[in-house]
Amino acid sequence: MLRKIWILICCSTLIWSGIHPHDYFTWFLEVLPALIGLLVLWKTEKSFPLTPLVYTLILIHMIILMIGGHYTYAEVPFFNTLKEVFGFTRNNYDKIGHFAQGFVPAMIARELFIRKRLINSKAWENFLIVTFCLGFSAFYELIEWGVALASGESAEAFLGTQGYIWDTQSDMALALVGAVLALLTLRKVHDRQLKVLG
Repeated sequence: MLRKIWILICCSTLIWSGIHPHDYFTWFLEVLPALIGLLVLWKTEKSFPLTPLVYTLILIHMIILMIGGHYTYAEVPFFNTLKEVFGFTRNNYDKIGHFAQGFVPAMIARELFIRKRLINSKAWENFLIVTFCLGFSAFYELIEWGVALASGESAEAFLGTQGYIWDTQSDMALALVGAVLALLTLRKVHDRQLKVLG
């Protein structure tokens, strides 16, 4: 039942995001990681099913990507409203995305590390998970840079810097905060679900 609800929410959001997005090039770039994630989950569903917690986090991250793809990260309406109400200088929806870019991969990595018994030490496990998330975030920033160089002005919506000179650094910092926070807050729930999986 939960699987069907997950698929329904994911597919509905994907279809909605693809209907008259801000521009299709940006939509494709923003939604591509979610599509790759869907393919990986479909291929591994039977051989390596994940905990409900991790599936839920992945769904939330995919929704964040799809909303960003539909509007572009700099134009998400609710965050434009927040910008006006609180006097922010930019639309901060992209910061939610980069926080999730640390929070969600941290739990995916934790599940893989524990279930595959890759590391014996909890301290090293946590350190390597956070390091992985930072590396992943930095790699994504390099991808954004490469796309910007290759496509010129049309990549501005994909980059979403909005004139903020510390955008790349703050993106990676939020991924770091997300990874650490996930490990601190979700460990017990995750451990319980891992025991059920065996």
